[in-house]
Amino acid sequence: MKNKKWVQDITTDSTSPPEGIFTKDAETIARIMARKDVSPLGTGSAIRMVQYFINRGGKGLSSERREELEKAKKILQERLRKEKMSKKRIKKYLKAV
Repeated sequence: MKNKKWVQDITTDSTSPPEGIFTKDAETIARIMARKDVSPLGTGSAIRMVQYFINRGGKGLSSERREELEKAKKILQERLRKEKMSKKRIKKYLKAV
């Protein structure tokens, strides 16, 4: 009897972006990628998925598409920065109370 490989028992709850999302404009990509059902681990996860797509697209991406994806990534990075600032303000407020 052949031994089972451990990878056969792995299950994951990870999600993947909706079909065709990376062909949209930057604002739409950022908005959809930031949703909890697409990126349940948060905005950082959305940024990593966009970057992964850019890396895997490589030479196959047109310069316009790459530029739009980079713009979406910047929008997500700004959103993440604001989320972190908001969390810091909440912590600061709770310490003061």
